[in-house]
Amino acid sequence: MIRALLASVAALSSTPAVAQTMDHMHMPGMTMPARPAAKPVRKPAAKPKPAARVPAKRTPKPSPKPATTPDPHAGHDMSSMPGMAMPESEPAVADPHAGHDMSAMQPDAAPDPHAGHDMSAMPGMGGAPVGTDLPPGDKPAPAPARDHLADRFWGADAMAAARANHLRREHGGMTFHQLLFDLAEVQLRDGRDGYRWEGQAWVGGDRHRLWLKSEGEGDVGRAVGQAEVQALYSRALDPYWNLQAGIRHDIRPDPSQTYATLGIEGLAPYWFEVGAALFLSTKGDLLGRIEGYYDQRITNYVVLQPRVEANLSAQDVPATGTGAGLRDMEAGLRLRYEGRREFAPYIGVAWERQYGDTARFSRARGGDTGGVSFVAGVRAWF
Repeated sequence: MIRALLASVAALSSTPAVAQTMDHMHMPGMTMPARPAAKPVRKPAAKPKPAARVPAKRTPKPSPKPATTPDPHAGHDMSSMPGMAMPESEPAVADPHAGHDMSAMQPDAAPDPHAGHDMSAMPGMGGAPVGTDLPPGDKPAPAPARDHLADRFWGADAMAAARANHLRREHGGMTFHQLLFDLAEVQLRDGRDGYRWEGQAWVGGDRHRLWLKSEGEGDVGRAVGQAEVQALYSRALDPYWNLQAGIRHDIRPDPSQTYATLGIEGLAPYWFEVGAALFLSTKGDLLGRIEGYYDQRITNYVVLQPRVEANLSAQDVPATGTGAGLRDMEAGLRLRYEGRREFAPYIGVAWERQYGDTARFSRARGGDTGGVSFVAGVRAWF
């Protein structure tokens, strides 16, 4: 009797622990995982000491197994509850997330704000071509605006004159000036030395200028052999060529002569500076001159300049020792150093010769008809 009573008490004490295990898998919206195995509880790591020593690692002690507590749901059969299902067996290694079905707990995806919108007509979205995708057209450019705000306050006529004056100043209406000594040299010849100069000065704008030119030569220790001065008006024909007209006066040789002058000068293709002029004297004598030079830059500072000049006459003029045809020709080669371009010394060689009756008149006066000379001088401008 006593033995049967003890067996009944033991059976009743073990029944709640086994039969009241709650099956959460059958709760609505939840799928419960298998019960995880108890993990050892780690103690927090000790704070490092101020010293640089590294504290030794400590092996955490396993936490004591929790006391067996009777499950209040043990023995409850919840398999008939909707959404709940018990796993058949627990895995050997419990996964804390194993068996969780969270799909019912995820929020709904946010709706696309552009869903259902037709964007084909927007630029660059595969609709009608725009910008550089359009075919080229032939429409005329829009007409420029003709009204000016200042016209309302100062008057259209006053502002039109002011704008015209401003444009004129910005496009060649300003005044410039320059003084240039292209040649200022001494000539070392066989038997006697000489000198030569050639310079010009001008003042004006890009279209209209007043030019003064002078050139001459002579022997050292003697009077000037030839000297002339020109006063010219210059009018630009285009960006490269100028038409010049004015007066030339020969101071030497005696007797002096005055000529009406008409010429052209400018920059030929390949950067050749060229000029040509006709001179008609008060006595009807017609003379001509052609000259040109080229600046060949060797370095940024060294320039080689070949130069040539020829003088012609339509008739003999015995009073000035001028013969008809080609009077004389001069060719030279000068090498200058432009450490400062405003003041550039040079050296070189020059060759000159007289022809025809001009040479005959020179020999009759006891002069030379030509030769070679070494030159040294300076090219300067201000």
